[in-house]
Amino acid sequence: MKAPRPLPLFLELVRQVAVNDPLLAREALAGLRAYQSANRGYSAPTKPEIARIGPVTVHDHGGDGPPVLLIPSLINPPRILDLDKKVSLASAVAQMHRRSLLLDWGAAGSRQLSVGGHVEELLLPLLREIGEPAALVGYCLGGTMAVAAANLTEVERVVTLATPWHFSNYPEASLASLQDMWRSAEPAALGLGALPMEVLQAAFWSLDPERTVRKFADFGRLDQANPSAARFVELEDWANGGEPLPYPAAKELIGDLFGNDLSGAGRWIVGGRTMKDELPVPLLNLTADEDRIAPASTAPDGDRIGIASGHVGMIVGSARTRLHEALRAFLDPACR
Repeated sequence: MKAPRPLPLFLELVRQVAVNDPLLAREALAGLRAYQSANRGYSAPTKPEIARIGPVTVHDHGGDGPPVLLIPSLINPPRILDLDKKVSLASAVAQMHRRSLLLDWGAAGSRQLSVGGHVEELLLPLLREIGEPAALVGYCLGGTMAVAAANLTEVERVVTLATPWHFSNYPEASLASLQDMWRSAEPAALGLGALPMEVLQAAFWSLDPERTVRKFADFGRLDQANPSAARFVELEDWANGGEPLPYPAAKELIGDLFGNDLSGAGRWIVGGRTMKDELPVPLLNLTADEDRIAPASTAPDGDRIGIASGHVGMIVGSARTRLHEALRAFLDPACR
């Protein structure tokens, strides 16, 4: 049985948002109960593993042609890029005259590395294992890391999906709230060697608490036999799952990138080199117009296509068709 994590925070969000709306509170709690008791029968089949370094693996999702490596964020599992047969981005890429490869960061315990350390010590060696320059498609923080990798090794081209690079363009209130969270959480994270997913989830929820409460209220009103209900459960399980963020990665992400915008200011050093978003290869940034997690204004410089969706909706919602069209035009040799 799953529940939003951390559950006490969710209940506090309900109290805050619905303090003058008891009906909304009842509906949100009914949605929570429905989510907890939902059937969870789908399990994506395991794809062939073609490369591994420690806990980090690359899986082959089929397709013919030059390789495309899909790079998920460090914060949530890679499953969002292969959620189910209908909305799998990995499967869509395999239909673009490309070989579709999906990276899985694996267990966090043996990855005591900064964000840049993940690029230098894990991503770059895996790219060499592929055997030829790949196109990189990075989602969220995975896109930030894809841009960094393209500074350090030969790649064919780069696509970022809802990716932050210019962190100082986040709203000031969001930046201040995140730093407050880190000041409170860092001593425990240092002792644990990782920042728990529950803390990160709390930070995400704080960006839009009313939306968090209302989406559970809406879910509670759904016919649980409706395919939309199953999709909601899959997405929430993904969002509430994932490994803790290794302490060095959390410290660099929150302190150096969010806190000091090292990447946007041209002061982020990885592998002894300064990271730039002006790349020697084609770069396309696909942004979500309604994104609160990685607003379009934070994207790397370069060509940009905005998609009318939110951070997750661009990957698995109806807006994914626009994203797939843009990707195909950029990746498919037959379309050039």
